[in-house]
Amino acid sequence: MSQHEKSDYRGPKRILSGIQASGSLHLGNYLGALKKFVAMQEENPFLFVADMHAITVWQDPKQLVEQRRGIAAAYLAAGLDPKKATIFPQSGVPQHAELAWVFNCTARLGWLDRMTQFKEKSGDNKERASVGLYTYPVLQAADILLYKATDVPVGEDQKQHLELSRDIADRFNRDYDAPGFFPLPEPLIQGPGARIMSLKDGSKKMSKSDPSDLSRINLTDDADAIARKIKKAKTDPEPLPDTLEELKARPEAKNLVSIFAALSGRSDEAVLAEYAGQGFGAFKPALAEIAVEHLAPVTAELRRLLTETGEIDRVLTDGAERARAVAEPVMDEVRAMVGFWKG
Repeated sequence: MSQHEKSDYRGPKRILSGIQASGSLHLGNYLGALKKFVAMQEENPFLFVADMHAITVWQDPKQLVEQRRGIAAAYLAAGLDPKKATIFPQSGVPQHAELAWVFNCTARLGWLDRMTQFKEKSGDNKERASVGLYTYPVLQAADILLYKATDVPVGEDQKQHLELSRDIADRFNRDYDAPGFFPLPEPLIQGPGARIMSLKDGSKKMSKSDPSDLSRINLTDDADAIARKIKKAKTDPEPLPDTLEELKARPEAKNLVSIFAALSGRSDEAVLAEYAGQGFGAFKPALAEIAVEHLAPVTAELRRLLTETGEIDRVLTDGAERARAVAEPVMDEVRAMVGFWKG
């Protein structure tokens, strides 16, 4: 892929991110995304529910409606103010799909062939995977560039897709002789708590799709469920070490220390300084206590919102209108640049 010159883009800074509308959210989503979105909401981010991405794998339509509301409710329960953050459904802004088609004709097959996530998700069934699963990084580029987003909070697993967005922006700007029309978006590295691992396997990310419910703490779990899952979390027989270096070789222990640190707003070192030499019999109850204390208000608000679907739908409707007001002028310019029909 091309090495880009420094972007010629001179527009304002804009933060954009989204969460896929599939499955229920868990502690990893909360610490890695939601909590960080709340911290940056004074910068008026655009935060969408990715229901178009969700259907790359077949979804029950009724369930998709519920899952979209569930993600939107989690945004609000985590503390996002819909007057500051534009919270909207991806499918509520048809320009996402329209720009994705233009980008399908801008991106190159070789670029998509390098995307490791498609290989991981399709496995041995590549021939049976949907075309959407293959091209969804192009839709992701459209999600970002439709709003001329300059900064995108990403985890490690999405960095490659953001690089593709930069390639597509760069290629489009050159193909249509429009230097700086689209920005080359930068990753916002999220710091502590960005990568929470499974409670059953410290080498795998905490995931909505893991068949074991004990592998994750769901945002809808009550205090008893949270305490039970932490008690059953996989560990090793050794007490907690003094140094991060020693912790590195013990993935499950490292994960629990990272969760404690992220929930308490401390560093991993500070947690070790307090608990070094102690076993998990002492550490796990302390972790369960802080997790329950931190998540209980979020869970209570999430459960309330899930019974108030009208409230969620109003936020999404308003957000879609605001998002379209930004997206439509950008798409108008793209249509003119490409030479599409102007009615």
